[in-house]
Amino acid sequence: MKIRPQNREALLRAALGEEPSELLIRNAKLVNVLTGEIYPADVYASGGFIVHVESARPGENPAPAQTVIDAAGSYLLPGFIDSHEHIESSMMTPRHFAETVIPQGTTTVICDPHEIANVLGEEGVRYMHECGEGLPMRQLIDVPSCVPSAPGLEGSGASFGAAEIRELAQLDRAVGLAEVMDFPGVIGGAPRMMEILDAAEEAGLYLQGHAPMLSGRALSAYRCAGPNTCHETCFAAEALEKLRCGVYVDARESSIMKNVKEIWEGVRHVRYFDQLTFCTDDREADEILGEGHVNDVVRAAIACGMDPVDAVKCATYNAAREAGLENLGAIAPGFAADMQLVPDLRELRPSHVFFGGRLVAKDGALTEPLPEKRFPTETRSTMHVRPLTVQDFCLRAPVENGSIAVNVMRYPSVESALSTLAQETLPVRGGCVETDDPELLYMAVINRHEGSDAIAVGLVRGAGLRGGALASTIAHDCHNLIVVYDTPENALLAANELIACGGGMCAVRGGKVLHTLALPLAGLMSLSPARELAQDCRAMKDAVRSLGLTQLANPLLRIVTFALPVIPEVRLTDLGLVDVASQKLIPTFPDFS
Repeated sequence: MKIRPQNREALLRAALGEEPSELLIRNAKLVNVLTGEIYPADVYASGGFIVHVESARPGENPAPAQTVIDAAGSYLLPGFIDSHEHIESSMMTPRHFAETVIPQGTTTVICDPHEIANVLGEEGVRYMHECGEGLPMRQLIDVPSCVPSAPGLEGSGASFGAAEIRELAQLDRAVGLAEVMDFPGVIGGAPRMMEILDAAEEAGLYLQGHAPMLSGRALSAYRCAGPNTCHETCFAAEALEKLRCGVYVDARESSIMKNVKEIWEGVRHVRYFDQLTFCTDDREADEILGEGHVNDVVRAAIACGMDPVDAVKCATYNAAREAGLENLGAIAPGFAADMQLVPDLRELRPSHVFFGGRLVAKDGALTEPLPEKRFPTETRSTMHVRPLTVQDFCLRAPVENGSIAVNVMRYPSVESALSTLAQETLPVRGGCVETDDPELLYMAVINRHEGSDAIAVGLVRGAGLRGGALASTIAHDCHNLIVVYDTPENALLAANELIACGGGMCAVRGGKVLHTLALPLAGLMSLSPARELAQDCRAMKDAVRSLGLTQLANPLLRIVTFALPVIPEVRLTDLGLVDVASQKLIPTFPDFS
């Protein structure tokens, strides 16, 4: 994709100095991500593009411009680019998201709207595209590739094949095929995935990958199929192997996973970092307001020992190259004039943010408020759940009384998103499996989409909760209603609370609702602005901590991947336990398979 000027001839006249440029930034320390240099420079922009850059010469007057900003020695960087972002995971609408991240220096995000796509299908993707139109930033769309993420293993609100990919690829800001999560299907040459990959390439989309822990020949096969990025890299050796294979490693610092330090340990000795980028993936409003967005990820890399200029390049030029954005991510003639001024190259808190050569944020706030817009999708109900009873949350056993072996999803630590399969022998009374171990809780996944009443109940060890019930309709990626709980009564109360408010999160203890975070837009997003939402999120976090999840700095999104059947090794979906490696359902009771 190339960003094209409206008037090429006018750009040429401005570049030659035959007419004044629209913007001149004087006395800046230019961070040149093309050469790795930092040097004094004056930068001219017109028509949304950089038209001229010249080294500043003391005592010489620059050419005239309509607007002149004195950088006073601050560093001038390209605007940051998030190489992989789910705006839905911020729990904000695209417009409120823009209000929050632009003052942090983010001017482009590569959005994967597959969260809302799994709930509302094509309507959801089109909503994200339309809501992100006309903003003072670029919200580019990667067309969701895996809706659902694992066909036949979970129930979602839509199903995308090659036809849907071709249709959505026609959106004005569509640039890629979003994370191809069905890596077993890709490696095995599954017809559905081959057709989707072919359709994307025929439409000129780049292919974004999702390859957790893939190695050796499996990684080679995945790379040969076409996807050449991965934001799911967690380990040092994994990062190095992927870089060596030509895979872009999108080092992630989300509200769930912090991977930059481990990735840097694996690649710090290599000579070139051309295929290392940064992403936030799933970062919520409270963390963006408090810690930052892409600028916070860059700070994390610098704190680990990465050279600041290399880190800035990863977050700008490298990310643009990954997504095939020809003239974005650098400050040079012909590039889009998306820039930021930062007084400190390590703190990376911009004093000025420019989009298309226009000042859009100053000193942490937008220069102009965004106009309010409302869309029909924002009022749609997506909670299609039949009336529930306490019995729906009992783990029914194939024996009436005694004991039974049960397959359990086990987390080795609260910090880990990776689970293992374990077997435990538990008592059965009145046909229901019982547990009084505070580390061993029940989990239910309830399909909330039209046309299905599927419910699965299982057990999870190491969730981090010590009792009560935590329910969420944020449940990657099908976003069914999940509940982790100690008693069926608490689970029922939490589930009904979310059904009534249109979705979100709810914490219950001792038969009382502690807090409900209402997310009525597709059960994923709030219609409130960032600061109101952040306050609500903080209250929700306090409620979650009161359930015992105190080990994490940010406990809010702990349980949201428990039903995601593309993260190793085992998950529980609305259809039952899933072995991620084999992509097969496995029995809850191994002796009765």
